[in-house]
Amino acid sequence: MNELQERLSTLSAAEEFLDFFGIVYEPNVVHVSRLHILKRFHDYLRRVPELAQMDETAAWTAYRDHLTRAYQDFVTSNAATEKVFKLFQQATPGTAFVPLDSLRRKL
Repeated sequence: MNELQERLSTLSAAEEFLDFFGIVYEPNVVHVSRLHILKRFHDYLRRVPELAQMDETAAWTAYRDHLTRAYQDFVTSNAATEKVFKLFQQATPGTAFVPLDSLRRKL
């Protein structure tokens, strides 16, 4: 494990990651979307297979760019729109249909 990975392994809160990479953020945005930001950050990083082969400077820049992008997704949008977690990816409210007859039979 290189030094960057060791330092990242000590971070847990979204604010810690944002501070570590020197990203200016609105506390209200992070307060509301912290888990979504970190999940999106993780998803973006998974799409960069060459990350493990990068030197620390290039990796640091890639991490910072992807975290900035993840944060910005929630500055201009919200969790329900971005659908980061499976819960939000399921059926849209109002689209589920339950026949009235099936309810009557259960009662």
